[in-house]
Amino acid sequence: MAIFLDENSIVLVQGMTGAEGMKHTGRMLNAGTRIAGGVNPRKANTEVEFNVEPYGPKADSLQAGPVSVKVFGTVKEGREATGANTSVIFVPPAFTKGAVLEAIDAGMELVVVITEGVPVKDAVEFCAYAKEKGTRIIGPNCPGIISPGQSNVGITPADITGPGRLGLVSKSGTLTYQLMYELRDLGFTTCLGIGGDPVVGTSHIDALAAFEADPNTDAIVMIGEIGGDAEERAAQYIKEHVTKPVVAYIAGFTAPEGKTMGHAGAIVSGSAGTAAAKAEALEAVGVKVGKTPTQTAELVRSFL
Repeated sequence: MAIFLDENSIVLVQGMTGAEGMKHTGRMLNAGTRIAGGVNPRKANTEVEFNVEPYGPKADSLQAGPVSVKVFGTVKEGREATGANTSVIFVPPAFTKGAVLEAIDAGMELVVVITEGVPVKDAVEFCAYAKEKGTRIIGPNCPGIISPGQSNVGITPADITGPGRLGLVSKSGTLTYQLMYELRDLGFTTCLGIGGDPVVGTSHIDALAAFEADPNTDAIVMIGEIGGDAEERAAQYIKEHVTKPVVAYIAGFTAPEGKTMGHAGAIVSGSAGTAAAKAEALEAVGVKVGKTPTQTAELVRSFL
């Protein structure tokens, strides 16, 4: 099993014909993701050819060679023609809100927003609209979601880990990849990068709840970073609702005090939002917190 994404997910790529969309559509096809089409109003009813070179856990079941992917004029048209239920967005920040709203109105169940630099006001609007309509948003400013051996939507490498019984939720893209690699011998049900912006569609708590409910996830790895209070709120949720082992890593222990680092969400105010404060809140509810990614992986193995 997996959370939010599985082998039955059928995907449309909004912005597929752009440079990033082309590159990552090819990589998703290589990983075995069921890409049903792209979306670009200016190139509707054309086709784009990709040369599939399978890799990752599904490689043995995939056929190498050319694949033509149709471009639709709208998400609604693509959904009606293919039965797609998932969209991944590779469009510039100024057009992201419109693309997300179009996907929601078309009835997409899952919308993965890779775009970085989305205005906070736009994210507030489309995340609220998604919640109202029952669509799950992952992102913005995220690497996406992968259920190894089933499907990969976004920019996460498919060959750094395989299927297993761990769940991973992370604010950071690169740390998502590192922990996947560190724990590749154990494998994962699903790994998702939720994004580090101040407003995101899926929170640590949403992922924790889903992993808790998934019978095939035995333990959860949670990656946070300085800024905001998401990890402190997750700690309270873990205390009240999560029975499975949770191991965490907080990026930013060595960050200079008072300095904004990296993601727009990584803003530290006084003692709130620091790595030490987050680690303390998590440890207080029984979560083991590693000081490095490698130590975090060792803590996970100690539970299993």
